[in-house]
Amino acid sequence: AGMSSTFTNLNELATALRTELAEKKFILLYAYNGTGKTRLSMAFKDIAKQGEGEDATRDTLYFNAFTEDLFTWDNDLEGDNSRVLKMNSASRFFAGLETLEMETRIRGFLHRYVDFDFRIDYSSWSISFSREVQTGETFQVVDNIKVSRGEENLFIWCFFLAIAQLAIDGEEAYQWVKYIYIDDPITSLDEHNAVTVGNHLAQLMKEKHHAIKTVISSHHTLFFN
Repeated sequence: AGMSSTFTNLNELATALRTELAEKKFILLYAYNGTGKTRLSMAFKDIAKQGEGEDATRDTLYFNAFTEDLFTWDNDLEGDNSRVLKMNSASRFFAGLETLEMETRIRGFLHRYVDFDFRIDYSSWSISFSREVQTGETFQVVDNIKVSRGEENLFIWCFFLAIAQLAIDGEEAYQWVKYIYIDDPITSLDEHNAVTVGNHLAQLMKEKHHAIKTVISSHHTLFFN
């Protein structure tokens, strides 16, 4: 961010980041794990938070470790054949998505990285995954698969990117977004995908037609560079 000041707490630093963003469009931060990057992202978000529940005001769309917690696996331990990723429907992160053709939007990002497909069931707020597999000379779609941890992280990342794109494009449901704050989006990714995610993110955030300001923080030196 170009700042050389010393701050006594994360709230002071979060306030300083907002001040810097009055003049800049991006801030990129590097820090080791355990130094407070995720807590800083929450402090940044909370500066604008007023009120509770549906009446709460906000201005920051954020991706951090808490975002991943909005998704949990239901592994169907009894039947062992219907594994789905559940969305926390109480979160405003998912508000209004049923009408926005999210599957098409997410696929546009996801298929840059992986070969599996998915389906969102809004009646149960769940996501099921499938993959085409080859047996001999024939191909068959296998439904309700359990994707790997890295693939799951990529899916959640692409879900977030689709929402960020809605905000960048000025979609009415996301016109409250003035800042996008992204903390360590490359957990469990190999080096190739870390580079691909970084390049793709840079292209998306540098689109000229929007006024949203962005903070990105990471402990991953390759992604940071």
